[in-house]
Amino acid sequence: MQQPLFVSFDPIYAHPLPEGHRFPMLKYELIPEQLMYEGVITAANLHAPGYLPKEWALYTHCNEYLDHLLHQTLDARSMRKIGFPLSAELVDREMRLCQGTIDCAEHVLQHGGIALNVAGGTHHAFYNRGEGFCLLNDFAVTVNYLLQKQKIKKALIVDLDVHQGNGTAALFESNDRVFTFSMHGEHNYPFHKEKSDLDIPLAEGMDDNTYLQLLQQHLPQLLDSEKPDLVCYLSGVDVLQTDKFGKLGLTHEGCRHRDEIVLAHCTQREIPVAVAMGGGYSPDVNDIVKAHCNTFKVAGEMMS
Repeated sequence: MQQPLFVSFDPIYAHPLPEGHRFPMLKYELIPEQLMYEGVITAANLHAPGYLPKEWALYTHCNEYLDHLLHQTLDARSMRKIGFPLSAELVDREMRLCQGTIDCAEHVLQHGGIALNVAGGTHHAFYNRGEGFCLLNDFAVTVNYLLQKQKIKKALIVDLDVHQGNGTAALFESNDRVFTFSMHGEHNYPFHKEKSDLDIPLAEGMDDNTYLQLLQQHLPQLLDSEKPDLVCYLSGVDVLQTDKFGKLGLTHEGCRHRDEIVLAHCTQREIPVAVAMGGGYSPDVNDIVKAHCNTFKVAGEMMS
């Protein structure tokens, strides 16, 4: 392929938000810094997304909910489900985050290969509400935009965050042009699971070998049967054994091998891939950054 890595990153991802926000932002600053320090990317690889047009968000989310977000008028109960106070800065970040995932998808549809959003993976957002630190569903916004503009006919969403992408599953439950595949902790948030096209519940403490065997068992068959024009890969690193909330037992080596399996199978079939980072909540931020950076390194190796 020999295409340079396309990486969507805007410094706004790393901006400190008003007091009271609990969502960790530090990794969004550290990931590109670490990648540049190691020579995986240069500043030329970084592309700052613009502000998502409301019209494109409306392909996925309802107008009333979007207006409440844009005017910061969501009620307190709704914001408790999301997990932090609403602010103009937070909404601005979310709109740019979604545009960044669209930019990644459009890049790989034009040039092939793999593109990565330093943020994204907001898979707990539904049609008319957000939850679990997610306001808008960036993969759903991206896929619905591409379908609406007739840039793709079929998408496969591969969600390997430790938490089920309940918003994504609900948004595409009756859409045969989008296949949703989720491997997630069986006894983890969200405790009420939606129905993906294929859900693989994972036992607590699952080790590398068992996890990777399950992935190898299902992913190649899905790629061959669904024949997607685009794969959207949510590469959450909350599967690590060090994660505060993950409850799985994957090592850094196992997490990296997971990325290799997904990206190699897609690359071998010449299926473009847009990657979003998803969750990671290890107490030591270095564990989070290392695992996320490994995803970029694997993508770079596949592109070389």
